[in-house]
Amino acid sequence: MVLFLSKILSSVIQIFLFSIIPFLWWFFTAKKKEKFTKWIGLKAISGNKNKCAVATVMLALVFIFSGILTLYLIKDVETAVSEFSGLGANAIPAIIIYAAFNTALPEELLFRGFLLKRLCKRFGFIFANCFQSILFGLLHGALLFAAAGLDKAVIIVLLTGFIAWFMGCINEKYADGSILPGIIIHAVSNVFSGICTAFSLI
Repeated sequence: MVLFLSKILSSVIQIFLFSIIPFLWWFFTAKKKEKFTKWIGLKAISGNKNKCAVATVMLALVFIFSGILTLYLIKDVETAVSEFSGLGANAIPAIIIYAAFNTALPEELLFRGFLLKRLCKRFGFIFANCFQSILFGLLHGALLFAAAGLDKAVIIVLLTGFIAWFMGCINEKYADGSILPGIIIHAVSNVFSGICTAFSLI
């Protein structure tokens, strides 16, 4: 219960921190044009829903595989999911909160909801998507660089950057700008990584 409550609290803080700049940007530049939720991509999926569903499932599987590979590469390193280690089924509620609201939602709001969309307006999709994916990969690599070493950090940068690029494509090209596919893909992968750690599967 303590872990579950701590994940709720940290999720609230994380969502606030990751959304404050996007919210202020919207408030001063787009408040009169559209609602914040639509502006940031928190809206229903439209466009080609069948292609979007297939792409979302396929990328979720790739993300799960990359998560397994990452956990294997850094199995001796303290990570965000390490606190679930060996807790088994008791950790599942906390893992779900962590995956959906501590990582997936805030990170998708910032990277694919804010950064990608704003850069798209100014520089076009190709540059914007490459930039957000490189930044996303570098952030994840930097978090583990000191503990995992350069070689493993580079692999993590490449894996997470690759996934981020495809999430940007799915959101913008198949979901008509909705960030829900990215949130789903991100959350499913992190739930799986948390469960693998909780049950000591890797």
